[in-house]
Parts: sequence; C-alpha cells; structure tokens
Amino acid sequence: MRSHGQAAWELLLPAAAAPARRRGRALQEALREAVRSGRLAAGTRLPSTRALAADLGVSRGLVTEAYEQLTAEGYLRSDRGAGTWVGGAARGRLGGTPVRGAAEDLGAGTHAGGILARGTAPGTHARGALVNGPEAGTHARGAGTPAVRVDFRPGTPDLSLFPRAAWSAAQRAVLARLPHPALGYPDPRGLPELREALAGMLTRRRGVVADPERLVVCSGVAQASTLLGFVLRARGLDAVGIEDPGSPEHGRLFASTGLDTVWLPLDEEGLRPEPLAASGVRAVVVTPSHQFPSGISWSAERRATLLDWARAVDGYVLEDDYDGDFRYDRAPVGALQGLDPERVVYAGSVSKSLAPGLRLGWMLVPGALLAEVVERKRTMDLGNPVLDQAVLAEFVTRGAYDRQLRRCQRAYRERRDALLSALAEHLPGTGVSGIAAGLHVIARVPGRYGPPERFLARSAAAGVALRPLEEYGTARPGDGEVRLVIGYAHLAPSVVTAGIRRVAEAVGRG
Repeated sequence: MRSHGQAAWELLLPAAAAPARRRGRALQEALREAVRSGRLAAGTRLPSTRALAADLGVSRGLVTEAYEQLTAEGYLRSDRGAGTWVGGAARGRLGGTPVRGAAEDLGAGTHAGGILARGTAPGTHARGALVNGPEAGTHARGAGTPAVRVDFRPGTPDLSLFPRAAWSAAQRAVLARLPHPALGYPDPRGLPELREALAGMLTRRRGVVADPERLVVCSGVAQASTLLGFVLRARGLDAVGIEDPGSPEHGRLFASTGLDTVWLPLDEEGLRPEPLAASGVRAVVVTPSHQFPSGISWSAERRATLLDWARAVDGYVLEDDYDGDFRYDRAPVGALQGLDPERVVYAGSVSKSLAPGLRLGWMLVPGALLAEVVERKRTMDLGNPVLDQAVLAEFVTRGAYDRQLRRCQRAYRERRDALLSALAEHLPGTGVSGIAAGLHVIARVPGRYGPPERFLARSAAAGVALRPLEEYGTARPGDGEVRLVIGYAHLAPSVVTAGIRRVAEAVGRG
C-alpha cells in the first residue's frame, strides 16, 4: 500500500487558495484531476481529514465533504476507522486521435440524408407507450373518459420557467456579431465556441473529462443514443442492455438502429453484476447519478464494477445524465464518465434545464468511436442549426445557464416539498424514495388504498393521471402496494397539493 507522502497535499494548495465561495468545489476538482492524471495513484492512502485540513489551512468539514463526494463517485474508497485510499476505478487519460477539420470534409453539392434502420429489431418491447417524455402515457381518450386535470406523469419540466428575456438577449447579441461565413454548413460536431463552452461547463458542474474535440452537439439524448446505436451495430454488436426498471424508450431508440435490447435487473446499489456478466451484451445504457425511475444513486462499488466489466468485454457504457444537475440536499454526484472517458459515452441535454423543444444536447465520445460517430452525425443531418448553437454558447458563456439552473432548483425543491407534505397529509403511510434529486419521486402507497388497478382507475376517473412503476420494467411484486412514479416539476405547489388531495378523495382513506 502506498503512503500519501509528505508532499501529496501540495497538489491541492491552489484549490485551498481559491475564494471561499468556491473553495469546496475547487478542492474536489483538484482531487479528481490528481487521481485521473495518476499523480495520486490507485492504492495511495490519503491523509486523515484532520491532517489534510491542517496542512491546507482549511476547515476539516471542507475536506470531509470532498472525501465523501469523491468516495460516492468512485474516485476514492474508505473503510470506517481504517482511512481513505485512492480507488482503482478511474482511467482518466484521453487516448485516440481527435477528428479535426470535419467540416472541411463536406464536399460541394453535399445533401442532407437520413439513415434507415435495419428493420424491426427482435428485441423491441411489447408495450407501445412512450413512457419517458412529453407524450408519456398520452393514449387517446375515448368518449366519456374524464379529462386530465392534474397530470403527475414524469418527463416534463416547467416550460414557464424558460428564460425568454435572457434567451432573447443572447439571440440579439449573436445576430449582431455572427459573421456571414458562419451560416454555411457547420462542423457536424457542432460550433467550436459551443463545444468549448459546454466542455468547460460540464467539467465544472459534472466532473467529466471533456475535450472539446470529442464533444458532439446533437439533438438531445435520443439522437445520441441512435448515433451510438448505428456505430455499435456497424461494429458487429447485436444487443444492448438497459436498466430494469428503466426507460423502455432507451430500448426503442436502440431497436431503431437494429439492436436487440436486454433488461438487466437493478438492486438498491445499481446494476446487479451477475446478470450483467451472464447477459452476453457488450454495451449498456445507464442512469447512475439518479437512476430513472427508481431515484437511486449508484454506489461507488457498482460504478467500479460496471467499468471493470466494460474493460473486460471491450464494451461501452452510455451514461444518460438526464437530470444530473438537479440535486437538492447535497452536491450532485459526479458523472461516471469522469472515471473512464475511453469506455463511457456521456450524453445530456437542455431538455430539463431549458426546454425539450430546443432539441439541443451533447455527447462526449471515446476516441475509438469518435470518427464513426461524427460521420454518422454528418450523414444524418449535417449538424445542428448554427444560430441555435451560437445562442446556447452565448447563454452558457455569459453565466445565464448557471443562473437558470439555480432558478429551476429553487422552484423544483419547493414543488418536491409540497408533494411530500401532501402525501403525508392525504395518503398517510405512503413511503417515498428518490427525493434527493431529479424531477420525480417513487411513492409506495400502502395496500389498504388498493389494489393497484382500482387505485389507478379511481384516480383517472377523478381526473388525475398517474404512472405506475411497473410500466418501467419487468418486476411485478404482487404485494398489494401501489408503486407510483410521480412527476412534480411542471406543477405549481398548489396544484400538486390539490392533485394529491383529489386522489385521496377518490380512493378513500383506506
């Protein structure tokens, strides 16, 4: 076992000298980078929190928080009473050859062309409802079916929070200075200024390894999934694993590229290793920071196990960081990609933070896949609209995106608290989980309010739309409890309270 040595703490001195407001984040960033770069090698024992705080001249609480955060993310490991060590999960050095000058490869007379999927994949799911988006559960209403008055189905942010004035100001600034040549065919990876802005923002906020040369601007996580799916299919893969429970939309997106899908069961720590190893797949899509829909944050051990699996099978992980910025009770858990950027494709978008209608997202691509992903992007749509990209770059660079995230976090925390209070008051005995982050919670309503079929039918008759957890996976517990995935971000606190009260009145007090 390595010792931290006399000078290990010197790596962190610049962070300790940062302004007080950002000293904690700076210390965490410095520790991550020291582990990724190998300056703190796997197996190195770190100083105690008391000793490191004294060496750096900062509070012990600041060091304790940094150790806890990086342990949760998998960079460090800790045994109670036995110290803290650098873990073995991180593989931070970037390899491969960047794709440069991609826009120059567009010959004269280039036309936009779509890529046809290879027919219907045998691994598609039997259920046809879109369950993780704005149309989640929106089946046609028959005559006599009550109109939906309160819609608790997850997947939609509060669109009234879209920062119209700030976005308009960014548009005016961009149009005033954008040179005429910029309106030509774009680099299919995206505008360089947007890739630079996003790389900096994602490194700072999500702890990823973000080289702008490896960042591809796309039309959200959906397009990131299909781009990756086409590339993996061309490489000979025939299946991809998805979390159970998880979003069946992941499966349908990959099925559109010709890949079968395999459900992989979860427990309270993340993907179970044994079914993963036995599945035969070499690619999986996961939501480790705030698992959809269960709300768990994967343990550091399961993060490390997943990356060990990917290295062993020469496979890849798609990390869907769909709501990683929305954590209310402590700092967000850093992205999995930061531990191994050569095995993890990281995808995110502005769909929850700004609006899904913008169709703007990003993916960070391992070097071995980059050229193929960029070529697929080029032949699919020639790149995202230039003006939209330039506006988002301006929005991020000016700090308006950070302000928008803070505004959303305040609003969504208030709505979450209203939901928890309403459940406790009107449906007493209901257990909740996944409340620390995201835009939805899991509610386990006692069996006395059921059975589930009657509960859902009576709620629908009262004009309240609900989504049962069983629609997101294969498990059917059969214990009589009503398990619900309740979205709250798009509802005012008063509407949240009124909706839960309406459900309670419809199903009775049990």
